[in-house]
Amino acid sequence: MSWPKPVDALWRELEDVRGELLREVEGLSQRQSEWRPTSSEWSIGEVVDHLAIAEVATGKLTTKLTKEAAAGGAPAVFPHDLTEFAALPVPASAAADAPESVWPTAGKPFGDLLATLRSTRERTHQSFDRLAGCDPRLLRFKHFRLGDLDLAQWWRLTVEHDGVHLGQVRAIKRAPGFPGG
Repeated sequence: MSWPKPVDALWRELEDVRGELLREVEGLSQRQSEWRPTSSEWSIGEVVDHLAIAEVATGKLTTKLTKEAAAGGAPAVFPHDLTEFAALPVPASAAADAPESVWPTAGKPFGDLLATLRSTRERTHQSFDRLAGCDPRLLRFKHFRLGDLDLAQWWRLTVEHDGVHLGQVRAIKRAPGFPGG
């Protein structure tokens, strides 16, 4: 399926930041993936787990909203006048505690976490097919901190969210005491 330009551009941004994140964590050992700068901070493995959980949640939201729209008789077409998606109401880079529903689990095998992150992105591609077949401005759901967001903004949040956590991963690797391979 060929996507409308705004959907394709958002996908490329999503892939770019994920690619950066994967390059940053490739080759880390289990020990490195479980190391925490302090007892109250997440490890790199927990960050990776969190990103996969959050992305799956946005994919499920996409399925829910698009099914509800179809059941309500909304046309399954992307509007020709939509040339770019709305920005988020506030930058995602502002620090916030994650809701419990997307908290990671410590100590998972790092190879499994990376495999899950990759397979999650494969399912996200299907969500983008759904995004490309609707008017995302009409599909809205409340975010716990940002308020009412449309479906495209939820995916914009995923891009920014990955970027925030990419910075976190880099900071963990630079932290004093980060173990060698």
